[in-house]
Amino acid sequence: MAEPFLIGENMTGGYGGADILHGCTLSVEKGQIAVIVGPNGAGKSTAMKAVFGMLSIHTGSVRLDGEDITALSPQARVAKGMGFVPQTNNIFTSMTVEENLEMGGFLRRDDISGTIEQVYDLFPILRDKRRQPAGELSGGQRQQVAVGRALMTGPRLLMLDEPTAGVSPIVMDELFDRIIEVARTGISILMVEQNARQALEIADRGYVLVQGANAFTDTGKALLADPEVRRTFLGG
Repeated sequence: MAEPFLIGENMTGGYGGADILHGCTLSVEKGQIAVIVGPNGAGKSTAMKAVFGMLSIHTGSVRLDGEDITALSPQARVAKGMGFVPQTNNIFTSMTVEENLEMGGFLRRDDISGTIEQVYDLFPILRDKRRQPAGELSGGQRQQVAVGRALMTGPRLLMLDEPTAGVSPIVMDELFDRIIEVARTGISILMVEQNARQALEIADRGYVLVQGANAFTDTGKALLADPEVRRTFLGG
């Protein structure tokens, strides 16, 4: 059986001397959406940071498209096709929307204008506001800038750390729709999300983490239908 496009396998590690992840495994197939959910303090964002190389793991490995990238820095992983959108401080507030997007393409040596147009097609409001300082935008629009900037790197895998944090339900639905559109272009999505029920509805694969370990792993639909998952994590 072919290996998933991305797999962080049996990851154990943390910050300083304390392990937060305990044998955690995450994977995502090409062009699919994998969602990490679980209670506060479960290690969701830590698991994503381990995949991106922001956290050293002392057991386990991370492989992208069959290549072991466990020892690579985050910058080297970006060059391999990973894009990461942190939950906070993810835009340059004093720069315009378009300048933010251009910053996202700084590693590239080719013409980025076509990619900027693709971002504007995905997020039409950003085209309208492209000359505005990003700090003047609403929370949902800022998130669109952050995702757009990550897309400017031309990623094969896009990682999103709680992309809908602090936005209204309407904006959350719109962001999820755009994330589905990104996946349809063939880009794999790995996402940490507090809005577990809504996130699992769009997930091809779902991971419920508890205390840094896999508690439940299945398709998004199967997890939504699982009585134990519903009772323990989704409020019935």
